[in-house]
Amino acid sequence: MKVIKVSPRNFKKIVEIATKLIKEGKILVFPTDTVYGLLADAKNEKVIKRVFKIKKRLKRKPTPIFVKDIRMAKNLAYIDKFQEKFLKKIWPGKVTIILKRKNILPNILFSNKKTIGLRIPNYKLVNNLLEKLDFPLTGTSANISGKPPSTKIKEVINQFKKKKMQPDVILDAGNLKPSLPSTVINLTKRPKILRQGAEKIKIKKLIKSESL
Repeated sequence: MKVIKVSPRNFKKIVEIATKLIKEGKILVFPTDTVYGLLADAKNEKVIKRVFKIKKRLKRKPTPIFVKDIRMAKNLAYIDKFQEKFLKKIWPGKVTIILKRKNILPNILFSNKKTIGLRIPNYKLVNNLLEKLDFPLTGTSANISGKPPSTKIKEVINQFKKKKMQPDVILDAGNLKPSLPSTVINLTKRPKILRQGAEKIKIKKLIKSESL
């Protein structure tokens, strides 16, 4: 498990390294706008199975997905005009949206559910990586299942360092700003908050806004 320090001075190099590693099927611990995440190629079933083993994640728990833009989201999910307006209002940001999915990505990500959780993060390093790769990434938190996700790099490293199954590389950006995981909203029917997380959202107020 290799640790690479991240700083403003090596930002471009880190994006290049991360792009290469993800294309090679590696799994990275990566800083995000919420907590540290486990990023991997969401199209690669073999890699996804490793993500589940590293996290000790139950297969019945679906995995959220990072996308670079709404166009990519439309490739993975059914999005009508109302939903698109809603997404434009809250993305990029700390909000994961549940939508009806298309059969594009491996089923293991979704635990046989007909829905998908998508998010465009608001974090330059992740956004640049997504832009470079031009394909979706796993957006699950970097923690062993049952343990809390974290913004503190030492806590993240300590969770994995003595485990048999480990991420390939940890990108150490130091301690992130304190944050909860993303807020989760089900948009398959009437908008409903499933988890009130980092982004405090009032659904009724959002729907009644002039632009929605």
